[in-house]
Amino acid sequence: MQRFRLGMPLKFLAAGAALVIGIQAASADEWRTTSSLLGESKYGENFQRYDFVNPDAPKGGTLNSTVVGSFDSFNPYIVQGSPAAGFAAFGGGLLYDTLMEQAIDEGSVSHPLVAEAYKYPADYSSATYRLDPRAKWHDGKPITVDDVIWSFNVLKANSPMYNRYFDNVTEAVAVGDREVEFRFNQKGNRELPKIMGDLAILPKHWWEGTDAKGNKRDVTKPTLEIPLGSAAYRVKSFKAGAEIVWERVPDYWGAKLPVKIGRENFDTKRYVYFLDDSAAWLAFTKGGLEDINAENSARGWMTKYDFPALKAGDVIKKEFKATSLQRMQGFGINTRRPLFQDRHVRQALSYLYDFDTINRTQSFGLNTRITSYFIGSEELASSGLPQGKELEILNQYKDKLSPKLFTDEFKIPAFDTPQAERKVLKAAVDLFAQAGWAIKDGKMVNTKTGQPFAFEILDFRQGAEATLNPYVAMLRKIGIVATLRFVDSSQYVNRVRNFDFDMTTVVLPQSDSPGNEQRDYWSSKAADSPGSRNYSGIKDPVVDALVDRVIFASNREDQVAATRALDRVLLWNFYVVPQFSRPNVWLAYWNKFGIPDKQPTYVGPDLDSWWIDVDKEKALAAKYKGLN
Repeated sequence: MQRFRLGMPLKFLAAGAALVIGIQAASADEWRTTSSLLGESKYGENFQRYDFVNPDAPKGGTLNSTVVGSFDSFNPYIVQGSPAAGFAAFGGGLLYDTLMEQAIDEGSVSHPLVAEAYKYPADYSSATYRLDPRAKWHDGKPITVDDVIWSFNVLKANSPMYNRYFDNVTEAVAVGDREVEFRFNQKGNRELPKIMGDLAILPKHWWEGTDAKGNKRDVTKPTLEIPLGSAAYRVKSFKAGAEIVWERVPDYWGAKLPVKIGRENFDTKRYVYFLDDSAAWLAFTKGGLEDINAENSARGWMTKYDFPALKAGDVIKKEFKATSLQRMQGFGINTRRPLFQDRHVRQALSYLYDFDTINRTQSFGLNTRITSYFIGSEELASSGLPQGKELEILNQYKDKLSPKLFTDEFKIPAFDTPQAERKVLKAAVDLFAQAGWAIKDGKMVNTKTGQPFAFEILDFRQGAEATLNPYVAMLRKIGIVATLRFVDSSQYVNRVRNFDFDMTTVVLPQSDSPGNEQRDYWSSKAADSPGSRNYSGIKDPVVDALVDRVIFASNREDQVAATRALDRVLLWNFYVVPQFSRPNVWLAYWNKFGIPDKQPTYVGPDLDSWWIDVDKEKALAAKYKGLN
């Protein structure tokens, strides 16, 4: 697994997040370009460029980034292999353009890319996209309707994310030289016409051709042959598992599109791989191999930025505001394991994570405890007791839900007083007792079988001990043996992809418009599909029903109520031990960039709007030998 680093556009924080509901009023089958699904876009239909970019930003220079781990494939859309940096499992990454592009600076908005417009009927039973006649591959051939249809079929067949995202899409059909219609098996999914724009378009003629040795290519297998693309960058060179270099395409067909003006300014993007975070961090402090570091640790943000270049002002440390939803992060509990199938056990495990002490002693009080899968949204996050339309929805499943869901506000006990730990430990022991476990000779054992309660926490980040060790120590206090297991990133990806873990840290990004992606997170079908994000193995008819209610909500009010109900049911089933979050983005970067006066506060910094300041770069190169 490649750790999140800011060498890629920040839009990938929300890769796979749906654009949904609230489509502005318009007559059926009216062609649309830029439009918002939660009210009108601030640009309206006459989108010319993002208002935060510098339209005259110079092109040139190299953006250097580091990645922890390795890679062995340039095909990100299959379960096999570890894709190289720049390739994305959802969306086009640096190589492929999508039909439409999700907006950087406002939620639930998309703008034209390969498709110049789209339309759909009043019953939302299909969507038709009209291709831009200028769109072409890097070899000069046009992007065709056949490419779109072939891509849809291939991605739905081989990509776990696309398969569930487009679950209700039955076929793609040519209805004109530049028009393709996507047909749905259900009506009333207001999200679906719009999110078809997230489809990455692959070159049919290249993938169905032969390589330099005359071997037929296979889109269902990993490959290290450099693929043909259509986007602003292409692979220039690589060293398998160690480095990949992307170059900006000088005659990129979409360079003057509104979503591209003032963006994608670096001539080269270079990613160098390291075995661990410590080596990557050292590379950043020395310069030359990493230009921008995204800091995810509050302790790190407060303590480790004291190296000479930062003290000299040659590295800038800055916090950026981000108003988009924060991400659910926590220990994912794999309910496929018999050990975790009792809800009381999972509840006890959630209680035993001492967020308060960790936040106070290690994180300088900068983190916030997660209390919702939709943290950061007062509208979507459940709170208090269910009421109104949310309560009406939940009452339909009352006999299948915990009674406490209706009578108790969801809370995880806090470790906020000297007496709190004793109370929490007792509550956890009582919960284990309800599930048939008891402490005997200092160990938590099954009262029937004598089996000790022991499991493994899987990770690949050597710096994760600061979060993991206090949790392991707390578990030990009631006789639970939790073992930390660190593996290399490739092994970690394969194990998580195949759900071969007991517990591991998971990150579940959401959008302010939840929709089809919820199937990939929570559905029974996704639980049995390797590569899905249903890490906990949830198979619950109530959850399946609520996911459908979110997707097929007839208006925003219904969608909000269904989302709150889903959030509440997930919380009360304790599938994840919630950890912590924070609303802003922390960056440190070498002072070689030109940066627009403002950055989009929706996602935080948009690195694609930055550019190399030649004078600053020369000054750094003169001061620090070998620094690009």
